[in-house]
Amino acid sequence: MDPQEALNQIASEVRMCTACTLHHSRKNSVPGEGPANARILFIGEGPGVNENEQGRPFVGAAGKLLEGLLEKAGLQRRDVFICNVVKCRPPGNRDPLPDEMEACGKYLDRQIEAIHPEAIVTLGRFSMGKFMPGARISAVHGQAQTVDGRLIVAMFHPAAALHQPALKPALEQDFAGLPRLLKMREKVNDIKETTQSREIRSYPDLVKKEPSTEEDDPKQMTLF
Repeated sequence: MDPQEALNQIASEVRMCTACTLHHSRKNSVPGEGPANARILFIGEGPGVNENEQGRPFVGAAGKLLEGLLEKAGLQRRDVFICNVVKCRPPGNRDPLPDEMEACGKYLDRQIEAIHPEAIVTLGRFSMGKFMPGARISAVHGQAQTVDGRLIVAMFHPAAALHQPALKPALEQDFAGLPRLLKMREKVNDIKETTQSREIRSYPDLVKKEPSTEEDDPKQMTLF
């Protein structure tokens, strides 16, 4: 199954999902949207009232702010994939509960696998907690880390900046730094590919060996 087919299949399952109690109060589930070959995956927390009505992520005030932040980073919404840790709106916009995040986790994991993004940007502490359990968003926001070989950047949720305007400058600065982080990631990948090529040229007998049953790729170098 190619990435787009996989995402379509996940979206179909999400729309019919009854794995947690959130399905009782939803109007529309919100699987996520964006290209299957997106370089960046943005993960928010949960749908709000507007998202519940339209079945699309980040379409309210927080979505408008997100689109403006993407422009500051030289990106457009159509270039990135956007989703949430839970796919249905928590009643009253409350925080998602652990069992709800666990129920939706299988869908999110499959989306990450299908898209295979170069970077994942978490928006808010709940999506950050999936990759950086125990971290404080105030301490790590805007910084890049590698988690299981993936570049993860934690950021404040746009809705938080709407409720607490003092957070907006930090959020704008973090988004403005995204292009630099991606370029650094590209350099790491270039070094990795160059090193692999040199190893093969230096030891030509390696290409004659039978395929190994162990993992062929070396562990991702970490600059962050």
